[in-house]
Amino acid sequence: MKKFAFSLLFFICVFYVNAQQTQKPPLHGKNWMAITGKPLAATAGSMIFQQGGNAVDAACAMLAATCTMWDVLSWGGETQALIYNPKTKKVIAINALGVAPTGATVDFFKSMGYSFPPQYGPLAAVTPGTVGGLCLMLAEYGTMSLEQVLKPAMELAAGYPIDAQTANAMERGKTMIKEWPYSKKVFLPHAGEKREAPVAGEIFIQKELLATLTKMVESEREMLKKKKSRKEAIMAANDRFYKGDIAKEFVRGSKEQGGLITMDDLAKWKPIIEEPLSVNYKGIDVYKMQQWTQGPTMLQSLNILENFDLKKMGYNSTKYIHTLYQTMSMTFADRDFYYGDPYFAPEEPMKGLLSKEYAKQRAAMINPDINDANIGPGDPYPFEGKINPYLNLINERKVYTDSSIKQGSATPDHDVQNVAMSNEQYMQNLWMGTTSVEAADKDGWVVSITPSGGWIPACIAGETGIGMSQRLQSFVLDKGLDPYNVIEPGKRPRVTLTPSLALKDGKPFLSFAVQGGDTQDQNLLQFFLNMVEFGMTVQQACEAANINSNQLWLSLGGTKINDRKPRAGNLLLHDKTPQAVRDELKKMGYKLSFDDRTSGPINAIYFDWKNGSFWGGSSNHGEDYGIGW
Repeated sequence: MKKFAFSLLFFICVFYVNAQQTQKPPLHGKNWMAITGKPLAATAGSMIFQQGGNAVDAACAMLAATCTMWDVLSWGGETQALIYNPKTKKVIAINALGVAPTGATVDFFKSMGYSFPPQYGPLAAVTPGTVGGLCLMLAEYGTMSLEQVLKPAMELAAGYPIDAQTANAMERGKTMIKEWPYSKKVFLPHAGEKREAPVAGEIFIQKELLATLTKMVESEREMLKKKKSRKEAIMAANDRFYKGDIAKEFVRGSKEQGGLITMDDLAKWKPIIEEPLSVNYKGIDVYKMQQWTQGPTMLQSLNILENFDLKKMGYNSTKYIHTLYQTMSMTFADRDFYYGDPYFAPEEPMKGLLSKEYAKQRAAMINPDINDANIGPGDPYPFEGKINPYLNLINERKVYTDSSIKQGSATPDHDVQNVAMSNEQYMQNLWMGTTSVEAADKDGWVVSITPSGGWIPACIAGETGIGMSQRLQSFVLDKGLDPYNVIEPGKRPRVTLTPSLALKDGKPFLSFAVQGGDTQDQNLLQFFLNMVEFGMTVQQACEAANINSNQLWLSLGGTKINDRKPRAGNLLLHDKTPQAVRDELKKMGYKLSFDDRTSGPINAIYFDWKNGSFWGGSSNHGEDYGIGW
């Protein structure tokens, strides 16, 4: 009888999943697909496609538009991209993350009383990466000129009707914005009035940003007049930003407000074309960025979950939720200790972390009956034939979560006494937003981007109109937290940003990304499993209820240890979670909270090879959506 009841329940769950109606319709197209965080920015991508551009051209136009619209990022932020090249049939990665500037050292920030670099302001900035990433992608894989691709963004900078989300962010952040004269000038056009930011629908004008973009286009035109190649012309515009008059004003404006970035920092920085990391999950090759992002956590999770029959457990059953939570606790513990910039010593043990054998060991450690509040980093070194040089730190790092720490320990005493931030502020930092860009065309080009940085309230650098990044806060100042991610000049912080591509039978299967800070790879993991294990359509999977774990170290927000500590057992569920599941999870040691939003806006493209078409999906939360043809 029990077996029959379980089978019936499983059938009902599968039927419900496959039959559920979505709040947004899926997108369909056979020629191209363009999806991103703002409707006007998706329109910018469609304009480029209609002019004959490929998916890289369209993705660059959407990236430029979202930066101009301050879609939780700006032009001074960072860009992470995966590109499928149909000519080589390979996935490549674009590393356009800025680096810590001259003077950004452990001693510098500790002397100011920080346990992590600051969250906002000029001292939170790495060097800008998005401009270089866009120029590199366009030059190497696009077909159009920079002027063509930037035209929609330049029209937006000349004035566009601002949306409520962005306008209200300016108003909420105005106290901090007023600390920075160039930001105040741009974001608060009604200074002195009751509402100083623009209102929804008001034409928002950015003269300084338009002038900066115009200078870049002028440099490109000059090179084309000299009969230089398209690529050389684009890179001339890039050089004007990083070495010319734009760079000089950026550095001057940054230093005036207390920033550290130098001309030498900008001139030396370069985006990098990299090999992505990947694992195979049940015949599907899943690609993520390297360990300077949190992307490999999803790959590690898939390796672990491959050892369980998830479909038999049932979508969002108690057993499924518990298995997911334990798996993510393990992979995020590894992220928090082992991930960092691969171009700096020590070398991260990625071969071991991504090995199937290590995953089996970790899977076997999962207690099926109770949450393990003490999950810590594993030891992947034996799985690449090495001895772990930091085992002592793994044992010692428990001091950071021990409330009985005394003065003289590894953590400053004033940190321990610091009252942890409010739950509302904590969740805001956990979900800290960005945007995503997804594009595909009939010729086979596929692009997935998760750009970010320079979000409101942003410190604008001089008269450039460029908001400076806030990504420096993702470094640590103590190797006991992560010996691979300790700040030093020229180094990249380990970021949360994580675009995704998946291939099946050697052809594109999914392109997907999401905003949401530390929850990104939690949400993307569940989105992927929703499609692969539970047969959802791409739109159903984008809208489906997820779970969020807080059993990890925050990557963003708060300059004290207590602000960032893991909250063991904290579990966010959808508010429609059945009472029986809630009761069972409580018995397993979970502390539950509920919301109707359990995922950031997921954007995705599914490749329907049977019918020769694209399916586009976008979450029912936020302003994200797209256009297909």
